[in-house]
Amino acid sequence: MEILNVEKSKKFPAKRVNIVSIKLVKESSVLYKERCIRSPKDGYQLLKQFLAERDREHFIVVSLDTKNQPVSINVCHIGSLNASIVHPREVMKSAILSNAASIIVGHNHPSGKAEPSREDIEVTKRLVEAGKIIGIEVLDHIIVGDETFTSLKEKGYI
Repeated sequence: MEILNVEKSKKFPAKRVNIVSIKLVKESSVLYKERCIRSPKDGYQLLKQFLAERDREHFIVVSLDTKNQPVSINVCHIGSLNASIVHPREVMKSAILSNAASIIVGHNHPSGKAEPSREDIEVTKRLVEAGKIIGIEVLDHIIVGDETFTSLKEKGYI
């Protein structure tokens, strides 16, 4: 790696650097009567409100506190009919800003079949690894189909 010397740096004008602040913006809220998520079925019941009957894949992040109570829900990505590009930095962004202890992620399959694809499994493994690094545990990845769901935790992928 080359270090810029004083003569080279004189050739470039000064660069303006933005000073920013970051905040989470509440768009609305939902009442969650169960208060905390104790099982994949509880996660499904919460997620299906946002994922049922969508015509494209939606990827949702539910941030949880230390008692597994949801503190925020973020629509992380809206994809196409059969794909959604998901990157760990986008998934963890709302979790970090929500001071989450853990997260549950979920997405729908517009086909109605809740079986995980190879890509679903790979994304889940990447999210689990990213979560370990930053200290936010990925508790489950739930795939929502027509009146059914698959928990990747129950399937042994987490």
